[in-house]
Amino acid sequence: MRFTLFIAALALTAQSALAATPCGGSFSGFVQDLKSEAVSRGYAQSTVNNFFASVRQDPRTLKADRAQGVFQMPFLDFSQRLISQNRINVGQSKAKTYANTFSRIEKTYGVSRGVLLAFWAFETDYGAFQGDFNTLNSLVTLAHDCRRPHLFRPQVFAALELYKHGDFSPTKTTGAWAGEIGMVQMLPQDILENGVDGDGDGHVLLKTSAQDALMSGAKMLSHLGWRKGEPWLQEVTVPDSMDWSLSGLQTTMSTSDWSRLGIKPRSGKLANLPASLILPQGRKGPAFLAYPNFNVYFEWNQSFVYVTTAAYFATRLEGAPRYDAGNPEPGLSGGQMKQLQRKLQARGHDVGKIDGILGAGTRAAVRAEQMRLGLPADAWPTATLLNRL
Repeated sequence: MRFTLFIAALALTAQSALAATPCGGSFSGFVQDLKSEAVSRGYAQSTVNNFFASVRQDPRTLKADRAQGVFQMPFLDFSQRLISQNRINVGQSKAKTYANTFSRIEKTYGVSRGVLLAFWAFETDYGAFQGDFNTLNSLVTLAHDCRRPHLFRPQVFAALELYKHGDFSPTKTTGAWAGEIGMVQMLPQDILENGVDGDGDGHVLLKTSAQDALMSGAKMLSHLGWRKGEPWLQEVTVPDSMDWSLSGLQTTMSTSDWSRLGIKPRSGKLANLPASLILPQGRKGPAFLAYPNFNVYFEWNQSFVYVTTAAYFATRLEGAPRYDAGNPEPGLSGGQMKQLQRKLQARGHDVGKIDGILGAGTRAAVRAEQMRLGLPADAWPTATLLNRL
């Protein structure tokens, strides 16, 4: 489920490589080009031959890549689908089982245990379902495919480096369709940069060692900018008189400013940090203050609904109450969302791909049109807005 954003230098390196070896064409010819590049990078020919000997194009990977409709679900539906009492119970049990590991993580990286437990639950159901796609086949297939080759080509060579160190098998390493490996689903490049031998056995094995997986995930979050020991999300109540145009990640204010506007925490106290008010399903649904660490979640996954659900679940695992679902106005169907995106695009808004997903660009456009039409500017698209457009 996770989809990593790669650092700029890595992307530039990948784009340079693509200039020399284009995507598409004969798959066998593409693999031969990869092998030649690997040798030019200093890998022994025998190592390269053994690594690529079994690689095959995987149509199932391409099918999965084209069918990511789950993120079209609204927050309440998505979160209720992913969060169950059983997942909470198992998470609390895992927190006790690996208490020493979580204490090390909090001391070393400042990442709260609920954050990692939530990722562990959502990515692989605490390691129970790690994916059955052959990782090398998936990575080479996606590198050969011309949709996003610059993202996946570097991962092939990262997997080769892991293979050289004895931490990757071309035939036995399996994971998610996009090449993520292990209990918290990390790509080969992430493992090279942030892998931690948490259990002290001399290897970084994210599929079989929870300690390795959790420590590595924490180091990656730290690398991505996690602010040590700070919160990430807090549910709040919002007065009906609120200026809804202030909601959204584009507006950041101090919690004292939010308090003056009548915003109150549902439990605990507000942190003394800058924060944004987010309304996943508009002014009549749940409301949260998102602190700086919330933005780091988008380096793990770019879906707003996934990020908000994972961040909320992390708070639940640490004792926060179940959200007040409220009574949101009905949203739009997938077809209606695409119709709305086309109308917004026609009015000059950059909504990105017409995909029926309420992403950041679509939310911003919805808010702008709500303000223009004199509607509550909470960025939640409704039939009323669609009809007015």
